[in-house]
Amino acid sequence: MLKNNLFNRKNKYQLIHSLDKEQFERTTCSFYRYIKINDLINIRNQLYTKLIELHCLGRIYIAREGINAQVSVPTPNWDAFIYILDSFIEFNNMHIKPAVTHSKYSFIKLIVRVKNKIVADGLKDDLVISPNEETYLSATEFNEAMDDPNSIVVDMRNYYESEVGHFDDAICPDAATFKELLPIVKEMLNNKKRNKLLLYCTGGIRCEKASAYLKYHNFEDVNQLQGGIISYSQQVKEDNLECKFKGKNFVFDARMGENITDDIISKCHQCEAPSNRHTNCNNQACHILFIQCKHCETIFNNCCSKTCSEIAAKPLDEQRILRKNPLKAAPLRKYQKG
Repeated sequence: MLKNNLFNRKNKYQLIHSLDKEQFERTTCSFYRYIKINDLINIRNQLYTKLIELHCLGRIYIAREGINAQVSVPTPNWDAFIYILDSFIEFNNMHIKPAVTHSKYSFIKLIVRVKNKIVADGLKDDLVISPNEETYLSATEFNEAMDDPNSIVVDMRNYYESEVGHFDDAICPDAATFKELLPIVKEMLNNKKRNKLLLYCTGGIRCEKASAYLKYHNFEDVNQLQGGIISYSQQVKEDNLECKFKGKNFVFDARMGENITDDIISKCHQCEAPSNRHTNCNNQACHILFIQCKHCETIFNNCCSKTCSEIAAKPLDEQRILRKNPLKAAPLRKYQKG
């Protein structure tokens, strides 16, 4: 019985209905820490039990190398949430980054999962993460470093993230996953090992690993944007700085993105009109992530193609039969990267 209480048992519609009835606001936030964690299952179960009592939602991964979390916290329960984190030696005094924009529906359930790694890197050996305050750059320092002709700005996110927003003149590798990205960046910069590298990602967690990886491969001057794009945006507003990031910051929850500036630098994948609206194909067998403008959303019924639109309009029983043949149920999925 105890085990059954440590996982969500409601369906999607029940979860959304519960959110609809809430009378309080929510704060979306993220945090991570590279730290050795033992007794993973016990800590996982304690976290889930304590956070679900506060009606926290979100996605938390823990592994022997640390914790990676994106959480939706009832704003009235914020202090209690901090108290719970501080009650764990591994998580006390955590640096927490509030989201740029908040939504009640950013997450609809709580997932706390034990993983092999908090960021999948594809490496056989564990990287040694050694934080160095001198290489963590504030928004002001990052802006100043970008003006140095010896600097190279590198986006350590996936292609679909940088497609809708990135820093001026940044290298944006065409990679669908972080484990693909690491060797690509190393190869691209192989002749630039003495240049000043300026790495950035959403919140900083991927740059920690990327920095360790590049230093291991003898890159001499590796720096990262502290707190990632999320902290950069907040510092720009607070300190009235020039914002050198253009467009939207992609996020891995129902919001899909946060506008950092009003610039729209991407195009609809169907009609090529300016758009930065990510969505998943409404054909559940396909579910491919793509950019779609509002006009094409209406034409294609929120699907990636006319074929998927026709499939999504079929009765569920017919869709289930089609799914036995993936090529027929989702004809464009084979073209998706990653």
